[in-house]
Amino acid sequence: MPQAPVPDILPALPEIWLAVAAMLLLMVGAFRGNASTRMVSWLAVVAVAIAFVLVLSGSKETGTTFAGMFVVDSFSTFAKELILVGTAATLVMSMDYIRREGMERFEFPVLILLATIGMMMMVSANDLISLYVGIELQSLALYVIAAFKRDTLKSTEAGLKYFVLGALSSGMLLYGASLIYGFTGSTNFEAIGALYTQAGQEPSIGLIVGLVFLISGLAFKVSAVPFHMWTPDVYEGASTPATAFFAIAPKVAAMTLLVRVLIAPFFGAVDDWQQIITLIAILSMGYGAFAALRQANIKRLMAYSSIGHMGFALVGLAAGTEQGVQSVLIYLLIYLVMNIGAFAAILTMRVKGQMVEGIDDLAGLGRNNPMLALVLAILFFSLAGIPPLAGFFGKFYVFLAAIDAQLYTLAVLGVLSSVVGAYYYLRIIKVMYFDEPAESFERPIGREMTLILGASTLFTAFFVVFPGPFLAWTQQAAAALLP
Repeated sequence: MPQAPVPDILPALPEIWLAVAAMLLLMVGAFRGNASTRMVSWLAVVAVAIAFVLVLSGSKETGTTFAGMFVVDSFSTFAKELILVGTAATLVMSMDYIRREGMERFEFPVLILLATIGMMMMVSANDLISLYVGIELQSLALYVIAAFKRDTLKSTEAGLKYFVLGALSSGMLLYGASLIYGFTGSTNFEAIGALYTQAGQEPSIGLIVGLVFLISGLAFKVSAVPFHMWTPDVYEGASTPATAFFAIAPKVAAMTLLVRVLIAPFFGAVDDWQQIITLIAILSMGYGAFAALRQANIKRLMAYSSIGHMGFALVGLAAGTEQGVQSVLIYLLIYLVMNIGAFAAILTMRVKGQMVEGIDDLAGLGRNNPMLALVLAILFFSLAGIPPLAGFFGKFYVFLAAIDAQLYTLAVLGVLSSVVGAYYYLRIIKVMYFDEPAESFERPIGREMTLILGASTLFTAFFVVFPGPFLAWTQQAAAALLP
């Protein structure tokens, strides 16, 4: 009787390491109780750092394992590095918050690690089945994280809304995957890609319908319009560290997964899915810009901001070229750093021991805390796309990719949406520097938060000086994906 081949586990060593670390930390917390939360959090940061080193030291050659369901290449390596940086930043930012808010439960950092494993599996998925397993591993942990502040009604409501709508999106994704399997006879990305590129066959109507459902399920994960409805309520209701996590690592994972799904197996059907992505991008940019104009809660405003930013990233994907994929990766890199800084600043908004979330609470910050106001001004100017800050270059590269692909209408609408969106970022800066001072925020903010704010601000301000290494990094990742 022939024996089943033993899979090569080395390509998946970072994921295996994080899984083992999460289980060990779960046991530490179970035996030592909630008093060990801070220790478990720091150990989780160490585990993430080791995983980052394992990702960096892995093979640079493209390779698959687990019967072709798991792929490691420069594209997945790039995405994993961003995800791990976002995870580590979230863990560090959350420590003081969960202590002050009475949320010291060791499960929080463990759940973040489990969600990170799911994200890393997502970006290395080379099969519709492994794609779904990765998404569900991430999503199940995120549902609990959203409702983790269980003594507040808003947090519980956020977790429930996220769970119900997430289950709906999973159903749509599974239905699309089943249609794709039915019309291609395979769930493997390479096999599907070979069927419609090498054989030169035209995609059937059934395959296109399946692809539409698959894109719909993935669009929910990036909160693209019209699958965005969960985002504002979940961002506002969840604890601030959970909101920061939702806005950073899962967005990067879901967007890179969407890029891989559309480019790797369905590059031959680019003319069909390009129309869908273009429509979603236009709706996301427009809705994100206009819906945020009247927001008074800064976390809710960041939710609409993230919807708009995912729309801008989709502009690069709509180009369907190597340049377009590279522009998406540059945008995600800059988006990650800007949002880490923005949410670190939001986590410093405390008055008399209580978190405040109103935009009006920032009034007079330029006089009460000039350094924090300067950091926020740089980050929000960058989010608005004001040159010469990093956010400008993110938008510049995706619009350039769209123009080179002759998507002129998409590029023009993107620029107009960016102009409208700049208003609500500039409104925050106006409140900080020109309104009558509100009550000062508590100080000091802590060494860890100072370091995160400083690093993100320096990257945002001085990206224009050293873009070369990042452009080369993203170009290598994009080239690994395209056939």
